Amino acid sequence: MKILDRLVEGLGRPAPHNLQSEDLEGQPDPRHEAAVLVAVTKRPDPGLILTVRREHLRAHAGQIAFPGGRLDPGEDHVAAALREAEEEIALSPSEVRVIGRADPYRTITGYLVVPIVGLISPDLDLAPHEDEVADLFEAPLSFLLDTANHRRMSAEFQGKTRQYWQIDWQDRRIWGATAAMIVNLARRLEIA
Repeated sequence: MKILDRLVEGLGRPAPHNLQSEDLEGQPDPRHEAAVLVAVTKRPDPGLILTVRREHLRAHAGQIAFPGGRLDPGEDHVAAALREAEEEIALSPSEVRVIGRADPYRTITGYLVVPIVGLISPDLDLAPHEDEVADLFEAPLSFLLDTANHRRMSAEFQGKTRQYWQIDWQDRRIWGATAAMIVNLARRLEIA
């Protein structure tokens, strides 16, 4: 079965198990809701569009992320993900075919993030928003979903040793919530 077919089928099934971090035990419920767009390029070897956040940003400076952000009042997750992708990488909502939602992910910083998965043409002229995005790139979906490339790491945060996921692709370090959402997607597709 092709990877895009597996993606559509996998998003239609319930989550196979609890995919949340054990670091959330005892943490309060999320204070904010956010959405990200998991933009999958529709080609024989599909890729994911990822951004590199600007170094001057207050939160997650310099990190690799999906386009996305907090929900505006009255907005649902799909609308927020599409709006943020248009703002951050000039991806018109009309160019995205939403195929489903991946598993929500709670962060230790108080967010509930809902990944919205959508197909896009590989030939779109995307452009990073100069104030928010330093760069954007496409990484192969097959590489990102391969569990051999998923590494469990640890670091000190807020006085505790925390576990996080990391995926290294070429010279790019994808880690934290973005890597965790990719790992969750791999588990959902039963690639893990």
